[in-house]
Amino acid sequence: MSRHKLERLKEQYNHIPIPEELDMSIQRALKQSKARKTSFRLAMAVAVVLMIFTTTVNINPAIAKSLVEIPVVGNIVKVLTVTEYKVDEGNYQVTIDIPEVEMDNKQLEKGLNDKYIAESRELYENFMAEMVAEKVFDREGHLQVESGFEIITETKQLLSIGRYVEETRGSSMVTKSYDTIDKEKQLLITLPSLFKDDSYIHIISEYIRQQMHEQMKKDSTKIYWLDSSEPDAFTNINKEQNFYINKDHQLVIAFNEYEVAPGYMGAVEFIIPTKQLQSVLVSNEYLK
Repeated sequence: MSRHKLERLKEQYNHIPIPEELDMSIQRALKQSKARKTSFRLAMAVAVVLMIFTTTVNINPAIAKSLVEIPVVGNIVKVLTVTEYKVDEGNYQVTIDIPEVEMDNKQLEKGLNDKYIAESRELYENFMAEMVAEKVFDREGHLQVESGFEIITETKQLLSIGRYVEETRGSSMVTKSYDTIDKEKQLLITLPSLFKDDSYIHIISEYIRQQMHEQMKKDSTKIYWLDSSEPDAFTNINKEQNFYINKDHQLVIAFNEYEVAPGYMGAVEFIIPTKQLQSVLVSNEYLK
């Protein structure tokens, strides 16, 4: 990596005002709590938390755990990883790896990278607010947060990036999100962009409901929420449903934990055969 690139990354991330965010997190935690403590005790507690923050959080990219280039995909789009946020304080641990995309389309590059930074910052702020509240009021808590990303699909034309967040509070919960890029045209592929009109929502939803019923019939341990009388029953996918395109050029619809099934089912996915979608596809450029 060039020195110029490293310096640019350093300057970009060093301008994230973490100390101010921590101060805001402390204020939010104090306002939300109804417990009454003496001003001396609060002052001492906040001082301790500030000391923990300054001594345990690594936010300097120059000394980050890793600054590694994921293999260049087609020499057109690069994905870098920077360990941006890290805390390890007893029962409170967080590691957030933020992806950064490099591509010729600078507008799309900025849009994606701004989104990744904003999501990671919000995740970090929420973690800090909870940790600060627990420590200020002497409550023994437990929270672990790990966030990162992986390359789901690499082809000459497509790049699908999957991002995940795993939060542990006694039990663990994982959420995932995806972005799929046409590297040759330098554009972000959205779910609606694949289809002629909104009829894909009904077609995909009907196929998924069918698959849910078949899976439950074959395996009694699988449960999906399909009873229309239940408030959480699955009816239709969202217009912008979480998705990616796999290496076989098939559409994969993804649901997070508790979205369509009990938590023990985890995050579930459904591969949609292209033949089910053929009548509403704009073209077979991406789905084959």
